[in-house]
Amino acid sequence: MPFRESSDNYDSRDPDASAGSLPPFSPEPLPDRQHCLCFTGHRLIPEKDRPALSASLDEALREAYGQGFRGFFSGAALGFDLLAAQAVLRLRDRFPDARLILALPCPSQADRWAQTDRQLYNRMLSRADQVILVSPAYFEGCMQKRNRFMVDRSSLCVCYMKHCRGGTWYTVSYAYDQGLEIRNLTV
Repeated sequence: MPFRESSDNYDSRDPDASAGSLPPFSPEPLPDRQHCLCFTGHRLIPEKDRPALSASLDEALREAYGQGFRGFFSGAALGFDLLAAQAVLRLRDRFPDARLILALPCPSQADRWAQTDRQLYNRMLSRADQVILVSPAYFEGCMQKRNRFMVDRSSLCVCYMKHCRGGTWYTVSYAYDQGLEIRNLTV
């Protein structure tokens, strides 16, 4: 799985900053914007909504694939991001040219997560076609930087947004301002 940092301005990563779960650096070009989409959504998804949301994701991804989308950006955050990454892997089982691209805000994103969540995160890292480290270390605003990175390289935003506040709302608003089509899968 190729891994790259988002900018050539970084000299190196801190080898002690959660690097054990990150793959080695290997630059690879990204697909063109018109063939990429990004995901954004809430971390907390009611358990009763997960089956319907997963089915909606599968349907939306099949439709997007049929429209020519091949690059699928996920921020690999808890909740919708990881649910969407799993849906991309199901799509890739049928269509091997579908690419799961994980855009990580920083190396320590999953450090404080529960063990089961970190295990899922690490499985997604190992199965992704490409992993991009947007910032070499955590800083206030690195999540927003990651979200803008994905939006700026996409032409469609698939979201799970139930309320107009927080990081999901910020990202959807930014995507709208950048002219992306928005598909809200709220169930």
